[in-house]
Amino acid sequence: MDTQGWRRLRDVPLFARLPDAGLIALWDGSVPRRYAAGEVLRVQGAPADHLLVLLSGSTAASAATANGRVVRFGTWSGPCALDKVALLDRAGHTATYTAVGRCAVRAVPRARFMALLDDSAAVRAHVLRLLAAQARAQQERLTDTVALPCEARLAAWLLHAAADGGRVVSLPGSQQELADLLGVTRVTVNRALSRLRRDGLVGPAADGRIELLAPELLALRATAERG
Repeated sequence: MDTQGWRRLRDVPLFARLPDAGLIALWDGSVPRRYAAGEVLRVQGAPADHLLVLLSGSTAASAATANGRVVRFGTWSGPCALDKVALLDRAGHTATYTAVGRCAVRAVPRARFMALLDDSAAVRAHVLRLLAAQARAQQERLTDTVALPCEARLAAWLLHAAADGGRVVSLPGSQQELADLLGVTRVTVNRALSRLRRDGLVGPAADGRIELLAPELLALRATAERG
Protein backbone atom coordinates (compact mmCIF):
# COMPACT_ATOMS: atom_id res chain seq x y z
CA MET A 1 0.00 0.00 0.00
CA ASP A 2 1.32 3.46 -0.95
CA THR A 3 1.26 5.45 2.29
CA GLN A 4 3.19 8.47 1.01
CA GLY A 5 1.75 8.88 -2.47
CA TRP A 6 -0.57 11.65 -1.29
CA ARG A 7 2.44 13.97 -1.08
CA ARG A 8 2.45 14.10 -4.89
CA LEU A 9 -0.78 16.10 -4.72
CA ARG A 10 1.11 18.99 -3.13
CA ASP A 11 2.48 19.95 -6.55
CA VAL A 12 -0.98 20.24 -8.15
CA PRO A 13 -1.83 23.98 -8.29
CA LEU A 14 -5.52 23.32 -7.61
CA PHE A 15 -4.67 21.83 -4.22
CA ALA A 16 -2.19 24.51 -3.12
CA ARG A 17 -4.40 25.60 -0.21
CA LEU A 18 -5.19 22.15 1.11
CA PRO A 19 -3.66 20.99 4.40
CA ASP A 20 -2.05 17.57 4.61
CA ALA A 21 -5.21 16.03 6.05
CA GLY A 22 -7.19 17.18 3.01
CA LEU A 23 -4.58 15.83 0.60
CA ILE A 24 -4.59 12.48 2.36
CA ALA A 25 -8.39 12.31 2.20
CA LEU A 26 -8.33 13.09 -1.53
CA TRP A 27 -5.67 10.48 -2.18
CA ASP A 28 -7.41 7.78 -0.17
CA GLY A 29 -10.72 8.48 -1.91
CA SER A 30 -9.29 8.53 -5.44
CA VAL A 31 -8.78 5.75 -7.96
CA PRO A 32 -5.39 5.19 -9.67
CA ARG A 33 -5.32 4.97 -13.44
CA ARG A 34 -2.54 4.52 -15.98
CA TYR A 35 -2.73 5.26 -19.70
CA ALA A 36 -0.43 4.38 -22.57
CA ALA A 37 0.39 6.74 -25.42
CA GLY A 38 -2.64 7.29 -27.64
CA GLU A 39 -5.19 6.10 -25.09
CA VAL A 40 -8.17 8.36 -24.44
CA LEU A 41 -8.62 9.51 -20.85
CA ARG A 42 -11.99 11.18 -21.35
CA VAL A 43 -14.26 11.91 -24.33
CA GLN A 44 -15.78 15.28 -25.16
CA GLY A 45 -19.34 15.50 -23.84
CA ALA A 46 -19.09 12.49 -21.52
CA PRO A 47 -20.31 13.06 -17.94
CA ALA A 48 -17.63 14.49 -15.66
CA ASP A 49 -18.15 12.43 -12.53
CA HIS A 50 -14.48 12.45 -11.48
CA LEU A 51 -11.76 15.07 -11.30
CA LEU A 52 -8.77 13.76 -13.24
CA VAL A 53 -5.51 14.61 -11.51
CA LEU A 54 -2.60 14.12 -13.89
CA LEU A 55 0.40 13.18 -11.76
CA SER A 56 2.88 12.53 -14.55
CA GLY A 57 2.96 12.52 -18.33
CA SER A 58 1.10 14.78 -20.76
CA THR A 59 -2.33 14.86 -22.39
CA ALA A 60 -3.55 16.61 -25.54
CA ALA A 61 -7.01 18.20 -25.52
CA SER A 62 -9.11 18.40 -28.67
CA ALA A 63 -12.74 18.87 -29.70
CA ALA A 64 -14.76 18.25 -32.84
CA THR A 65 -16.83 21.02 -34.42
CA ALA A 66 -20.26 20.54 -35.99
CA ASN A 67 -18.71 20.22 -39.46
CA GLY A 68 -16.28 17.54 -38.28
CA ARG A 69 -13.14 19.66 -37.97
CA VAL A 70 -10.87 18.81 -35.04
CA VAL A 71 -9.78 21.79 -32.93
CA ARG A 72 -6.77 21.29 -30.67
CA PHE A 73 -6.61 23.30 -27.46
CA GLY A 74 -3.10 22.38 -26.36
CA THR A 75 -1.13 19.95 -24.24
CA TRP A 76 -1.19 19.71 -20.45
CA SER A 77 1.61 18.15 -18.41
CA GLY A 78 1.41 16.84 -14.88
CA PRO A 79 1.10 17.57 -12.12
CA CYS A 80 -2.21 19.33 -12.80
CA ALA A 81 -5.98 18.86 -12.61
CA LEU A 82 -7.76 18.44 -15.94
CA ASP A 83 -11.06 19.97 -17.11
CA LYS A 84 -12.10 21.51 -13.81
CA VAL A 85 -14.90 23.48 -15.49
CA ALA A 86 -16.67 20.29 -16.57
CA LEU A 87 -16.66 19.09 -12.99
CA LEU A 88 -18.30 22.30 -11.77
CA ASP A 89 -20.95 22.91 -14.43
CA ARG A 90 -21.94 19.25 -14.99
CA ALA A 91 -22.30 19.89 -18.75
CA GLY A 92 -19.91 17.12 -19.80
CA HIS A 93 -16.22 17.16 -20.60
CA THR A 94 -15.20 20.17 -22.67
CA ALA A 95 -12.68 18.20 -24.74
CA THR A 96 -11.33 14.77 -25.54
CA TYR A 97 -8.14 14.13 -23.59
CA THR A 98 -5.59 11.79 -25.17
CA ALA A 99 -2.39 10.55 -23.54
CA VAL A 100 0.88 11.81 -25.01
CA GLY A 101 3.20 9.09 -23.79
CA ARG A 102 2.51 7.22 -20.55
CA CYS A 103 0.35 8.98 -17.97
CA ALA A 104 -0.35 8.38 -14.29
CA VAL A 105 -3.70 9.71 -13.06
CA ARG A 106 -5.77 9.77 -9.89
CA ALA A 107 -9.54 10.03 -10.41
CA VAL A 108 -11.19 11.93 -7.55
CA PRO A 109 -14.98 11.48 -7.23
CA ARG A 110 -16.81 14.74 -7.89
CA ALA A 111 -18.72 14.56 -4.60
CA ARG A 112 -15.49 14.36 -2.62
CA PHE A 113 -13.96 17.36 -4.38
CA MET A 114 -17.14 19.44 -4.10
CA ALA A 115 -17.25 18.72 -0.38
CA LEU A 116 -13.83 20.36 -0.07
CA LEU A 117 -15.16 23.51 -1.72
CA ASP A 118 -18.22 23.55 0.55
CA ASP A 119 -16.20 23.00 3.74
CA SER A 120 -13.40 25.55 3.20
CA ALA A 121 -13.84 29.18 2.14
CA ALA A 122 -10.07 29.47 1.59
CA VAL A 123 -10.00 26.47 -0.76
CA ARG A 124 -13.10 27.74 -2.59
CA ALA A 125 -11.59 31.21 -3.07
CA HIS A 126 -8.32 29.70 -4.32
CA VAL A 127 -10.12 27.52 -6.87
CA LEU A 128 -12.13 30.50 -8.16
CA ARG A 129 -8.98 32.61 -8.53
CA LEU A 130 -7.25 29.81 -10.39
CA LEU A 131 -10.19 29.33 -12.75
CA ALA A 132 -10.41 33.07 -13.37
CA ALA A 133 -6.69 33.26 -14.21
CA GLN A 134 -6.98 30.34 -16.59
CA ALA A 135 -10.06 31.85 -18.26
CA ARG A 136 -8.20 35.12 -18.77
CA ALA A 137 -5.19 33.30 -20.24
CA GLN A 138 -7.50 31.36 -22.57
CA GLN A 139 -9.10 34.60 -23.72
CA GLU A 140 -5.68 36.07 -24.47
CA ARG A 141 -4.73 32.99 -26.47
CA LEU A 142 -7.99 33.25 -28.42
CA THR A 143 -7.30 36.91 -29.16
CA ASP A 144 -3.83 36.01 -30.40
CA THR A 145 -5.26 33.28 -32.62
CA VAL A 146 -7.64 35.74 -34.26
CA ALA A 147 -5.42 38.83 -34.42
CA LEU A 148 -1.83 37.72 -34.86
CA PRO A 149 -0.18 36.44 -38.05
CA CYS A 150 0.98 32.84 -38.02
CA GLU A 151 4.64 33.63 -37.44
CA ALA A 152 3.86 35.62 -34.29
CA ARG A 153 1.49 32.89 -33.05
CA LEU A 154 4.15 30.26 -33.64
CA ALA A 155 6.82 32.29 -31.84
CA ALA A 156 4.51 32.84 -28.87
CA TRP A 157 3.63 29.13 -28.76
CA LEU A 158 7.29 28.10 -28.79
CA LEU A 159 8.11 30.50 -25.94
CA HIS A 160 5.14 29.24 -23.92
CA ALA A 161 6.14 25.61 -24.52
CA ALA A 162 9.61 26.45 -23.18
CA ALA A 163 8.28 28.46 -20.23
CA ASP A 164 10.09 26.23 -17.73
CA GLY A 165 13.40 27.68 -18.86
CA GLY A 166 14.26 24.97 -21.35
CA ARG A 167 15.58 25.62 -24.83
CA VAL A 168 14.27 22.50 -26.60
CA VAL A 169 10.58 22.16 -27.47
CA SER A 170 8.68 19.08 -28.60
CA LEU A 171 6.00 19.63 -31.22
CA PRO A 172 2.47 18.43 -30.29
CA GLY A 173 2.58 15.49 -32.68
CA SER A 174 2.68 16.34 -36.37
CA GLN A 175 2.88 19.73 -38.08
CA GLN A 176 -0.82 19.31 -38.86
CA GLU A 177 -1.58 19.09 -35.14
CA LEU A 178 0.46 22.25 -34.54
CA ALA A 179 -1.41 23.96 -37.38
CA ASP A 180 -4.75 22.96 -35.83
CA LEU A 181 -3.56 24.33 -32.49
CA LEU A 182 -2.61 27.68 -34.06
CA GLY A 183 -5.72 27.85 -36.22
CA VAL A 184 -3.92 27.84 -39.58
CA THR A 185 -3.10 25.37 -42.37
CA ARG A 186 -0.15 22.99 -42.28
CA VAL A 187 1.43 24.80 -45.26
CA THR A 188 1.18 28.13 -43.43
CA VAL A 189 2.78 26.85 -40.24
CA ASN A 190 5.52 25.12 -42.25
CA ARG A 191 6.37 28.41 -43.98
CA ALA A 192 6.41 30.30 -40.66
CA LEU A 193 8.71 27.70 -39.11
CA SER A 194 11.01 27.90 -42.14
CA ARG A 195 11.27 31.69 -41.73
CA LEU A 196 12.17 31.36 -38.06
CA ARG A 197 14.86 28.83 -38.99
CA ARG A 198 16.15 31.02 -41.82
CA ASP A 199 16.49 33.97 -39.45
CA GLY A 200 18.42 31.90 -36.92
CA LEU A 201 15.79 32.06 -34.17
CA VAL A 202 15.19 28.30 -33.99
CA GLY A 203 16.99 25.21 -35.18
CA PRO A 204 16.53 21.44 -35.34
CA ALA A 205 17.19 19.33 -32.26
CA ALA A 206 17.21 15.58 -31.67
CA ASP A 207 14.08 13.48 -32.21
CA GLY A 208 12.41 16.08 -34.42
CA ARG A 209 12.25 18.69 -31.68
CA ILE A 210 12.99 22.41 -32.03
CA GLU A 211 15.76 24.30 -30.26
CA LEU A 212 15.24 27.95 -29.38
CA LEU A 213 18.48 29.58 -30.49
CA ALA A 214 17.55 33.19 -29.71
CA PRO A 215 14.66 33.38 -27.21
CA GLU A 216 14.94 37.16 -26.80
CA LEU A 217 14.61 37.75 -30.54
CA LEU A 218 11.85 35.15 -30.71
CA ALA A 219 9.95 37.14 -28.05
CA LEU A 220 10.27 40.26 -30.18
CA ARG A 221 8.92 38.34 -33.18
CA ALA A 222 5.96 37.19 -31.04
CA THR A 223 5.06 40.76 -30.00
CA ALA A 224 6.05 42.73 -33.08
CA GLU A 225 2.57 42.58 -34.57
CA ARG A 226 0.72 43.69 -31.43
CA GLY A 227 1.38 47.38 -32.07
